[in-house]
Amino acid sequence: MKADIKQKSILLFEEKGFSETSIQDIVQALGVTKGTFYYYFTSKEQLLMDIHLGYIDDLLERQEKIRQNQLTNCEKVMQLIALLITDIANHGPSGKVFFREMRHLCEENALEVKGKREKFRKNLEEIISDGMAQNEFRQGLEPDIIAFAILGVTNWSYQWFNPAGGISADRLADIYSDLILNGIV
Repeated sequence: MKADIKQKSILLFEEKGFSETSIQDIVQALGVTKGTFYYYFTSKEQLLMDIHLGYIDDLLERQEKIRQNQLTNCEKVMQLIALLITDIANHGPSGKVFFREMRHLCEENALEVKGKREKFRKNLEEIISDGMAQNEFRQGLEPDIIAFAILGVTNWSYQWFNPAGGISADRLADIYSDLILNGIV
């Protein structure tokens, strides 16, 4: 039931927003009582935090698997881009809630989530730095700025990317990888 509450809440938060979705809306959509909700979550904010941690912890775990693979740094960057785009394709509502609703977390919870987001970015920076050190990427790059750029391009896709539209997640990841690794010149 906890997973059902989370999943239904993600859909409602995506549709109506966190502030406009009440606990009553959630339990009514599931056909359960508020007591059922409070058995699993002490508050709507705790539910939102659970959604955020589930999302970022899953990304960090999958990122770590990519980092540990015996791949070139270029291949790791490409796989991370694909990870982020396919995640939007497969879990779009969760991504929207993750990026859009973090402002509703209390300061302590927001800091915890921001720390994990920063860890994801720092891991990407490390791959870029390693790629420079191993002459896979050109010298003179600013790994922190490149990591921000990659995350900006990929993460913003949750706003417009429609996996049922004219382009697949794999194709979009290939386009982004080509753009990021080769530029447009």
